[in-house]
Amino acid sequence: MCRREERRRLCPLVLLRLAIATCSRACATKPKAKRWDKYLSIESKSRKASTLKQAAEYLKNPGLISLGGGLPSPEYFPIDEISIKVPVAPNFSEEATHESGQVVTAGKYDIREGRSEYDLEIALNYGQSVGAAQLLRFVTEHTEIVHNPPYSDWHCSLTAASTASWDMVLRLFCNRGDYILTEEFTFSSAMETALPQGIRLAPVKMDEQGLLPSSLDEVLTNWDASARGARKPFVLYTVPSGQNPTGATQDVERRKEVYKVAQKHDIIIVEDEPYYFLQMQPYKGANAPQDPPPANYNEFLKALIPSFLSMDVDGRVVRLESFSKVLSPGSRVGWLVASEQIVERFLRNAETCTQNPSGMSQIILFKLLDEAWGHEKYLQWLVHIRMAYTNRRNVMLEACEKYLPTSVASWHPPAAGMFHWIKVDWKKHPLALAGDSYDSIEEAIFKAAVGEGVLVSRGSWFFADKSTEPTDMFFRATFAAAPADKIQQAIKRFGDTLRAQFQLQ
Repeated sequence: MCRREERRRLCPLVLLRLAIATCSRACATKPKAKRWDKYLSIESKSRKASTLKQAAEYLKNPGLISLGGGLPSPEYFPIDEISIKVPVAPNFSEEATHESGQVVTAGKYDIREGRSEYDLEIALNYGQSVGAAQLLRFVTEHTEIVHNPPYSDWHCSLTAASTASWDMVLRLFCNRGDYILTEEFTFSSAMETALPQGIRLAPVKMDEQGLLPSSLDEVLTNWDASARGARKPFVLYTVPSGQNPTGATQDVERRKEVYKVAQKHDIIIVEDEPYYFLQMQPYKGANAPQDPPPANYNEFLKALIPSFLSMDVDGRVVRLESFSKVLSPGSRVGWLVASEQIVERFLRNAETCTQNPSGMSQIILFKLLDEAWGHEKYLQWLVHIRMAYTNRRNVMLEACEKYLPTSVASWHPPAAGMFHWIKVDWKKHPLALAGDSYDSIEEAIFKAAVGEGVLVSRGSWFFADKSTEPTDMFFRATFAAAPADKIQQAIKRFGDTLRAQFQLQ
């Protein structure tokens, strides 16, 4: 890794609407991304740059007195400074932070007083849709460190987190009546974002590693536009690591195969990766010695499965990044990585939609990530939470081995993320033998579990093809939030539910 100062020297300030492509001169030797004009939606093609935001270009003129914008005066912002206490690496525990954490402060006029390059005068006012240059610089560097995209004109834009980004990506590419490709079980909010826009879902079959390349190829090769009443889909939405809801993780060979199919059919891959850094140590079984954590952040980076972005020679990947699962979901700040053309169209929407990511969140993240930690300590933090979630995953798996009846329940250990996907052999249920439906049996198990004092998610909530019932029944259990003793208690209650429902001794 280059020294941060050297990266900063090579990385000029980010101005106005577009992020620079990279902070390294290595990009100059890489090819440019393909153009995607043929896939832009009617809405996206219609968008023009914001008239008012274009005027901001003149603010860099020396001596200019601005009467043109609608920015309120910072003297009337009723916050003079904010202070936050953050962990000092490598002591990341709550206790250590409370006792000896570092206090970082942001004042209203830190820039003019020479204390910082980002202050509340900027953060609390209207900002650019691409986000604050200071935080944008950090995530651009982070993207190069972790993924190093193999084409030259990749760009980053800060966002109001991934759900808003997904909505805007759909509007960028899709018209009403279009289909998009998804895993057969997929994030329910992603579906609920697409469907009201008149966008339909074309499910792709999965196995324990997630999306099946052969099924993706089959869906696209055999697409009948007349029968479907829509053109062949060209947007694939996938969660490759710790997939929500299944917990499946595509290994590097699987990702390469999916990318080849994407090239064959010339489709866009929307890579939604909130769980990318929650790739875990292998599960060895209850009471078995577990693998040690990565020795350092370099070993951690080497152990990560390469992203679609890291193998994207065409600029066909739109990567949705989020701080939600690794820092704070309440920040509502993430970022998007894509080709210059796609980012430019994305920002035309952002200018009149989200306007800019939360300024308060951005300055807090900047103070934590850039001023307090820097890249190396942030990567150490990611190693820390990887191990924390590995331990929680292990507690849940050990509880499943102890308490769930394996005559009707089965599972694969998740390799990343926050979710455990439990398959239940519903055809052995007494109601199934009496001829009752899948839906009624799933509901009976779900309500019985609630009655026992445990809430799990019904697998059908995530099933992409709403015109049919799933063949197999699943329940999603989340191991992220509950402490170890509560996880064990919850799984025991779910096991008791299954025994009662299936009349097992």
